[in-house]
Amino acid sequence: MKILTLVRQVPDAEARVKVAGAAVDLDGATLVIDGMDEYGVEEALRLRETGGAAVEVIVLAVGPKRNEDALRTALAMGADRAIHVETDQRLDALALSRVAAQVAQTEGAELILVGGQEADWDSQALGAATAERLGWPQLTWVNELKIEGGQLSGRHDVDEGNESFVAPLPAVVTTQQGLNEPRYPTLPNIMKAKKKELRKESLDSYGVKAGVQFVSAEIQSRARLNRMIDGKDPQAAAQELLGLLQNEAKVLK
Repeated sequence: MKILTLVRQVPDAEARVKVAGAAVDLDGATLVIDGMDEYGVEEALRLRETGGAAVEVIVLAVGPKRNEDALRTALAMGADRAIHVETDQRLDALALSRVAAQVAQTEGAELILVGGQEADWDSQALGAATAERLGWPQLTWVNELKIEGGQLSGRHDVDEGNESFVAPLPAVVTTQQGLNEPRYPTLPNIMKAKKKELRKESLDSYGVKAGVQFVSAEIQSRARLNRMIDGKDPQAAAQELLGLLQNEAKVLK
């Protein structure tokens, strides 16, 4: 059995980023595997550990050369091999789903794991679009997953709480926080990862072009008001602060 897990490389949550021209400038920023995708890598490894040597974990990234770092991290966590479709073109979720679907078919994958919501897109479309292209069932926001007797079982979140499910393979699963706790790569595994297969491919071979063109980007910011409040009369100061929060900052109603 082959499990395909997709990873995105995004700025660390604590990293400071800036806009240069029409795009976010990532030069010098600390980049990591998207947190939601990291849960997918970890879950694929756990399924392999419970399923035996017959399970192979393949990691896929689509993006610029720097994505190699994310793939090497996934390999150091324990993935068997990686595929990097290298491109500087920014793909929307629908375009990326075409690549993911073609790779899954070529590799003969029976399970695709993808983050429930990408940090850089703030989008939940990738899993659904990939499942639709393949005609596979999709399980979203999964917080427990097992493979038994050639089918998936587990639990996932719904508006009313959570529910148990059973679904046939092949399938697409979107992952989230709470599914597991991703492992840290050990030094021996980091060294082993350098010898594992990381196959390079061109986006041109997939015949994919972005349907959405990104025109510009901006970082939301709010100027400081720098208002000083006289604190000699605490009651009057509290009333003045409340008025500023309601009428000027507009953070209270």
